[in-house]
Amino acid sequence: MLFIGHGSPMNAIADNEYTRTLAALGERLGKPKAVLCVSAHWLTRGTAVTGMETPPTIHDFGGFPEALFQVRYPAPGSPEVAELARAALGGNVAVDLKEWGLDHGAWSVLRHMYPDADVPVVQLGIDYGAPARRHFELGEKLRALREKDVLIVGSGNIVHNLRRISFDDAAAPEPWAVEFDAWVKARLEARDYPPLLSDLSAAPSGRLGVPTPDHYDPMLYVLGASDADDRLRFEFEGIQNGSISMRSFSLGA
Repeated sequence: MLFIGHGSPMNAIADNEYTRTLAALGERLGKPKAVLCVSAHWLTRGTAVTGMETPPTIHDFGGFPEALFQVRYPAPGSPEVAELARAALGGNVAVDLKEWGLDHGAWSVLRHMYPDADVPVVQLGIDYGAPARRHFELGEKLRALREKDVLIVGSGNIVHNLRRISFDDAAAPEPWAVEFDAWVKARLEARDYPPLLSDLSAAPSGRLGVPTPDHYDPMLYVLGASDADDRLRFEFEGIQNGSISMRSFSLGA
């Protein structure tokens, strides 16, 4: 399982230390049967999965160079894996056949890991009205998919504050961003998950680190799907544009 800090959409077409890390990660892990991606950029009412056979590439951003809008990531979908996810989650899970596809939280990461776009991808929508513990509990239910060779990927950012962003790629990390990122890292290393599911405003720099939960919540699905024997490995660390943590980690990979 992976949590990937995806950062700027420009990482999709960049050649830098971060993107080379993703490429090496894909090589190391090999190709799974499918990827189930929980992206910060698909927020839903209730829980949903994409069930189409050919999900479109969604360019869910604006103000970037035309080259980014020309990118297509033609990975197939998997109605079979969508059904596995729906069955594992139980309850009222919508299967989306036409409204969504692969947003940049998914394809900007996967095009580096699996550049041939030959691994089926299913996205899971984040129920934006649900509390943190609910996302973690849904992750627990998704654990069964690991036995089916489905790679669970959460794509977001532990620290994501666009109001404080610097558009200078060489900007120094904000001290509060470093502080909150380090606090989360310590909780992960200690397998101390309850504080990560509680009121983050009580955490060091939590209010600034997570002004909204959309980019933070994908991590909770990955933690929920993990077990005590999963080895934690930090695949990448760093703060991009001053206020975005690119911390990425694997569990049991």
